[in-house]
Amino acid sequence: MNNIIQYVIIAIVLIIISLVIVKLTKRDFNIEANKLITYLGGKDNIINAECNMSRFKVILKDVSLADKEAIQKLGAKGIVEIDNQLKIIFGKNARTLKKYIEDLK
Repeated sequence: MNNIIQYVIIAIVLIIISLVIVKLTKRDFNIEANKLITYLGGKDNIINAECNMSRFKVILKDVSLADKEAIQKLGAKGIVEIDNQLKIIFGKNARTLKKYIEDLK
């Protein structure tokens, strides 16, 4: 009987630890989207945003306002600048970031 209670307590503790670890490692995309908007020069600088697989394409009024180094630190795997647009490789998070940016605009 004591062994069963000990196993149940151990199982509960392991479940709680697992939930805490998952919660701490989960990215808060709302915060990241706010940072990305700031790094792109603010929401007034963004003309259009599109998503294609892992790439996030954004057309800006003034590309010089974009902080590419900060965008890289946010998790971008690459940035390509063509005229007034940036193509940012975010991987599987590109669609989620685009959705949050659309909601914030």
